[in-house]
Amino acid sequence: MQYARLGRTALEVSRLCLGTLNLGVNTTREEAFALMDEAVGLGVNLFDTANHYGWETYPGSTEELIGSWLAQGAGRRDHTVLATKVYNPMSDRPNDRGLSARHIIHSCEGSLRRLGTDWIDLLQMHHVDRNAPWEEVWQAMETLVAQGKVRYVGSSNFAGWHLAAAQEAADRRHFLGLVSEQCVYNLVTRHAEMEVIPAARHYGIGVLVWSPLRAGLLSGSVRKLRTGTAVRSGRAKGRAAMEEHRATVTAYEDYCDAIGADPAELALGWVLSRPGVTSAIVGPRTAAHLHGAVRALDAAPAPEVEARLDALFPPVGKGGPAPEAWAW
Repeated sequence: MQYARLGRTALEVSRLCLGTLNLGVNTTREEAFALMDEAVGLGVNLFDTANHYGWETYPGSTEELIGSWLAQGAGRRDHTVLATKVYNPMSDRPNDRGLSARHIIHSCEGSLRRLGTDWIDLLQMHHVDRNAPWEEVWQAMETLVAQGKVRYVGSSNFAGWHLAAAQEAADRRHFLGLVSEQCVYNLVTRHAEMEVIPAARHYGIGVLVWSPLRAGLLSGSVRKLRTGTAVRSGRAKGRAAMEEHRATVTAYEDYCDAIGADPAELALGWVLSRPGVTSAIVGPRTAAHLHGAVRALDAAPAPEVEARLDALFPPVGKGGPAPEAWAW
């Protein structure tokens, strides 16, 4: 396993992060436990979840599943850098969502109970709350850090200017502020290159990438659909994405065949090789998927391969950060 510092902190996290969205939903409890054990065995120390994951059953059920796994002991909690999130609704009550000080603290305490732990390593804001002033948000986060319930604070799905506003407000309070931003980034969806990643790099904020394979679209989905083995890309949302990008994805898979590369490993290796990226979040359903992700750590594309990928999946506008992406 490879490790990197999380943003400007001294915390070392694995360059692969175990995403838990599938656990207990597209896996059984036993399969989920086995996957988490396998991940730790491979050196993955960063686990990502959210307070509302498992909403298909009830919000919080995924955290409870992870808590049951941690409760087995044998150093599981000590080996794990545990990240969860706050923002999404946990009930129909008006104050059981968003980033009010009340909800941040209440949600954190609920996550601690479900996870069966005394502290959360990384508490992430799952989305910006335009109704919550940063003074209120940081007051709540400072309280949780001072109480020892949270070690670091991160964001997810923020725009570049949100990162700047949040960090400037934290600096005024002499608070560490954001140490990570979790954003969608892959060959198909490259908007983060324009402002989010440049802003993160400027402020020393680590970038955690979700959906590095575009929900399975870049994992050999054309071949899987042809053979009837597609899972995520075979669902309604996946089929819509396939119809939009079929020609490009087919050309990508043909190119992978020509150079002897696995489509999923090359796409993940490309993400991991991008400047500013700390870790990529993978959501395996099987141990084989997890081992393939580990192989991607050494699958950084050569310059000629990267050039071909840019031709197949052009960056937004003229490429690069804003404003050059659209201006002279």
